[in-house]
Amino acid sequence: MIKAPLYNVKGEKTGEIELPEEVFDVPGNDTLLHQVYVAISANLRSPIAHTKDRAERAGSGKKPWRQKGTGRARIGQVRAPHWRKGGIVFGPTKDRNFSKEANRKMRQKALRIALSEKLRGDKVRFVDAFAFDDRKTKSFSALLSGLGIQSGKRALVGFAREERETERMSRNLDRVENVLSENMSVYDLLQNEYLVITKQSVAMFADRFSGEGTKEVAGKN
Repeated sequence: MIKAPLYNVKGEKTGEIELPEEVFDVPGNDTLLHQVYVAISANLRSPIAHTKDRAERAGSGKKPWRQKGTGRARIGQVRAPHWRKGGIVFGPTKDRNFSKEANRKMRQKALRIALSEKLRGDKVRFVDAFAFDDRKTKSFSALLSGLGIQSGKRALVGFAREERETERMSRNLDRVENVLSENMSVYDLLQNEYLVITKQSVAMFADRFSGEGTKEVAGKN
């Protein structure tokens, strides 16, 4: 088991916490992290730019003049792309699909790698419990300062389901994001420099990924 400092809500070190190796001691894999990050980013993307083709443009479908005998160029309708206010050819449309696939095992492995890299970089702060005397944003800001997270640094706060009431305390802090720990993704971790979680979240990760390290070793034989 790996050990890391454990703090209280005042930012004071109260002891150590044991961390499961299958979650916080996974070898790095930048290729997998990048692949999953790109997939999640692409799935969050929605097409906004949209140009109208000749079928969507307003205008009559009637042939402006007869095909021959006028001395003018042949034309079928006023919505032709080479005419003013005509349709756009090969322009961006709202029907584009940016989605990419990353299966569940890839996402889970990448999450464990990202958590391990955060720990190796000393960017994770473990709190005993989010047990505050009040529900003020100022109190949560004081906690982050006590944990050595300077103002202006991006921080991700992971809440266990039982700690959701505390979420409101960090909601208005600048450059601080909060997420339910069970919904945490590689995207959340890589978008923020620091991670703050409690013992409950660690227990949730340990239960969720228990035996994953053993399965990987067995798979190599």
